Formats: sequence, C-alpha cells, structure tokens
Amino acid sequence: MHTSLPPPPPAFVFPVRVYYEDTDAGGVVYYANYLRFCERARTEWLRALGVEQQRLLAERGALFVVRHVRADYLAPARLDDSLTVESTIHDMRNVSVLFSQRIFREDKLLFTAEVKIVSVSSAAGRPIPWPDAVRAQLSPLSS
Repeated sequence: MHTSLPPPPPAFVFPVRVYYEDTDAGGVVYYANYLRFCERARTEWLRALGVEQQRLLAERGALFVVRHVRADYLAPARLDDSLTVESTIHDMRNVSVLFSQRIFREDKLLFTAEVKIVSVSSAAGRPIPWPDAVRAQLSPLSS
C-alpha cells in the first residue's frame, strides 16, 4: 500500500531589503540583524493571522518572549540584497512554539534558525498557556 506524506505546513514569506544600517563596515549584513529579520517575519505573520500582541498584553497580560535560538549562517547577505524570510511552525506546545526560519537571496539559502517563543505572564514573568485565540490560529499551522 502506498501512502503519501502529508503536505508540509504552510510557510509565511516576508520580503526584506538590506539597507546600509543592516551592514557592517564590509557591507555584509551584521550577524544579529538576521535575527531581526526573523523577528519581523514572525511578527508580521502573527499580524496577518489577526493575533494582536498589544491587545493580548492589555487584555490577558500575555507576552511572547524568545526562549532559545539556534542559528546557522551559511552565506553572507550584502547591501541592497532583496531577501526572503520563510517561516514555518515546527512544533506547538502548551506554552511554547518552535519556529523554523530560513533566509534566501533568490534561491540561495543564506541563514537558518530555530526560534522557540514562550507565552509569559507580564505580571509574574512565568510561562502561561497560549491564549485560546492564538492556539486556534497557530495549531493548524504546526507540522
């Protein structure tokens, strides 16, 4: 019996242009800025899904914080490059989401990262379960 694999989870694709402010003295993207590009992509994905972080903070006291990052720098991006940040959700747990992110210049893979985000109470500073609205939006996107 032949079984087909399930389709991969949907990816969110976010374009980024490299500006002078993103580069070091050699015109290469400064290493920390790849993480900034990934942060922007995750934030815009949540926004596109209708997840309003400021509203969750005001109404539920929930913050989203980075708990862990694993990054691999494969090739440099340079001034004026047009990049694409591709984001998928690798795993969703009760209080955490593991994002897989890749940055491309055209078809060339430049950077990969796994970023674990945790839902935290702003008052207590401790992990709390994802709000139901967030879980409803993100769970179907998890692989």
